[in-house]
Amino acid sequence: MRARLVPVDGGPPVDVVKDLTLFGRDEDCDVRLDHKSVSKLHCVVVKTDGLLLVRDLGSTNGTRVNGQRVRRAALLPNDQLTIANLKYQVKFGADLEADLVVEAEPVKRDDAAPPIRRNVHPDVYPGPKTPRH
Repeated sequence: MRARLVPVDGGPPVDVVKDLTLFGRDEDCDVRLDHKSVSKLHCVVVKTDGLLLVRDLGSTNGTRVNGQRVRRAALLPNDQLTIANLKYQVKFGADLEADLVVEAEPVKRDDAAPPIRRNVHPDVYPGPKTPRH
């Protein structure tokens, strides 16, 4: 199943390609959201049996689905997922396929939107940090 998070305020979409995708500010996250309102390990999005599930990882500024703060929730097409202060529209299934067929107009890039950096080791789940000597 293909899934995509489309930023409401413009910017590049986030394709959810793995079964478990970790979002946060930490360099070990699958999708790094470099913004001070995002926790180091903010939330995880899981693809399973044609569903998208989100689980907050005890973040400071919370994870919301359609404006409601959640610990965990199922995501439906066209839901709004808010990670701290960053808002995304959820696309998957038939809605996403229809969007991929239609030629998209260029998206206006908002310079205030935080950059997204993909992890170079996406299959490595972050473990506890060890102090460096």
